[in-house]
Amino acid sequence: MAEPLHELAVERLIAAPPARVWQIMTERFTEWWCPRPWTTHIIELDWRAGGRCAMEMRGPDGEVSPIDGVVLEVIPERKFVFTNAFTAGWVPQKPFMVGIFTITPEGSGTRYHACARHWDEETMRQHDEMGFQQGWSTVAAQLAELAEAG
Repeated sequence: MAEPLHELAVERLIAAPPARVWQIMTERFTEWWCPRPWTTHIIELDWRAGGRCAMEMRGPDGEVSPIDGVVLEVIPERKFVFTNAFTAGWVPQKPFMVGIFTITPEGSGTRYHACARHWDEETMRQHDEMGFQQGWSTVAAQLAELAEAG
């Protein structure tokens, strides 16, 4: 029997082709990654498997939420996966999640699916209580706004 994925997810149809959505996802990352008025400061974002994924999400009142992990998979115009289970050089750290972002063609638009998989039920619940649905839905809307504008 398969282990549960302990997954939280959001999905959205974006009225733009996958190439455009991918371009925004990767080239304008800081503009959509965290809910406004928070901002994203990239320390390093290496878009290849094994590349470092380090950034800070900064709040309007001086809050800082760091992320330091690695990119696990990149399929251009389809998918990227990252985790914070490791830092660069495959150094283990206490994991929180694996983030999986996929885009697929749907009609003249793109189906965006973003999920966070957790090691256990408790961590998944913690992420949900942190405002996963609202936060990740807001991020999806910000991505859609940018992709649909151009």
